[in-house]
Amino acid sequence: MEIAHFIFGVFGNATALFLFLAPVITFKRIIRSKSTEQFSGIPYVMTLLNNLLSAWYGLPFVSENNILVSTINGTGAVIESIYVLIFLIYATKKEKAKIFGLLMFVLSVFAAVALVSLLALHGNTRKIFCGFAAAIFSIIMYASPLSIVRMVIKTKSVEFMPFFLSLFVFLCGTSWFIFGLLGRDPFVAVPNGFGSGLGTVQLILYFIYRNKGGPKKPDPAWNGSVEMGPEKSQVNQTLTV
Repeated sequence: MEIAHFIFGVFGNATALFLFLAPVITFKRIIRSKSTEQFSGIPYVMTLLNNLLSAWYGLPFVSENNILVSTINGTGAVIESIYVLIFLIYATKKEKAKIFGLLMFVLSVFAAVALVSLLALHGNTRKIFCGFAAAIFSIIMYASPLSIVRMVIKTKSVEFMPFFLSLFVFLCGTSWFIFGLLGRDPFVAVPNGFGSGLGTVQLILYFIYRNKGGPKKPDPAWNGSVEMGPEKSQVNQTLTV
């Protein structure tokens, strides 16, 4: 059981890392054009919050046998921080102020959770408090692609729902769902079970609509990112663990 728990944690780390690195294409474009164009930085800041809370929850003094949760979310927090920094450098003044304000809010929320859990809570109470905080934001992040699901059904086209990204959402959510079940940890299992279900829906829709709607020109603003798409298409996907 322990070996299976570890294996699914490692596989979850690998699939999540792929998803965290997917937006590199977006930021190459931003750096090259020296503009954030129509892209939104909000998904990156909110994913950063989820990574921070999940990494904190996985630490041994908060919850046992979840160090793999901390490793991938700690890595994700570093990657998201780089994305947010680049976005702040190239965003317009108005957008920069909005994203910076949201970043301060996110850091304040994380600091509050960390301080309360350290100074006021102990043992299982600390685990429950941090687990609820991490699970709530994980579910919120997993729910973000619902806008894409709605668009696919409405347009009968998977133009803005790349197959491999949907596949890795499914694989990542499923891996961490099983990891949570094996570790008897509902704060890992429940949000990732939701993510696994959403990934399944995306794959089903892909196979239903992949040959429908006719060939379309790719949107010039579309970047293949799981975390951010063009605002005019309202495509925003995020992934957390």
